[in-house]
Amino acid sequence: MKLYQSIGPNPGVVKMFIAEKGLEIDRHQVDLLAGENRLPPYLALNPSGTTPALETSEGLVIAEITAICEYLEELHPSPPLIGQTPMQRAETRMWVRRIDLGILEPMANGFRYSEGLGLFKDRIPTIPHAAGDLKAIAAKSLAWLNGKMAGRAFVVGDRFTLADIMLFVFLAFGASVGQPLDPANTHIAAWFERIKARPSAAAAG
Repeated sequence: MKLYQSIGPNPGVVKMFIAEKGLEIDRHQVDLLAGENRLPPYLALNPSGTTPALETSEGLVIAEITAICEYLEELHPSPPLIGQTPMQRAETRMWVRRIDLGILEPMANGFRYSEGLGLFKDRIPTIPHAAGDLKAIAAKSLAWLNGKMAGRAFVVGDRFTLADIMLFVFLAFGASVGQPLDPANTHIAAWFERIKARPSAAAAG
């Protein structure tokens, strides 16, 4: 297998997931700033032009972070980062979806349409006037999640999962691009420090 990675939070999620699994996977660094992901060789590999992408030993290329992580989980179920039972997997996927739609997507687009506009305006459709509202949506979703995190060690109760990895990587990214966590979200702030102490956290950078 080979992982096509780059800077940014999406590749960071997969890199942290791989580190938690203790896997050794060949890597290729895609030069996102130079636009390598928009050139024909990479587009032939992954037509969406996104990173990361995982090329399997059979030659199939899997893009999208949840699809990549689900695939790796099926190949390497231990330690379980999605779940060992149908109920556990469903619960993890529910929280992954909530975090993705409510926090990750608006946070990322809020960045692309404002601080990151210079990089993205000629690569994807951008909506600069929507940036503030998108950031507000992410902040509101984080405040909601903070209430749900009271008394929990992890997003999915007492299990460390893909939901924690996704949230951690994107919160670290948000703090670096003008969207720091509101200190009022004390439960998430304490959770963040716990996740940051995990050895795999260093792999996300």
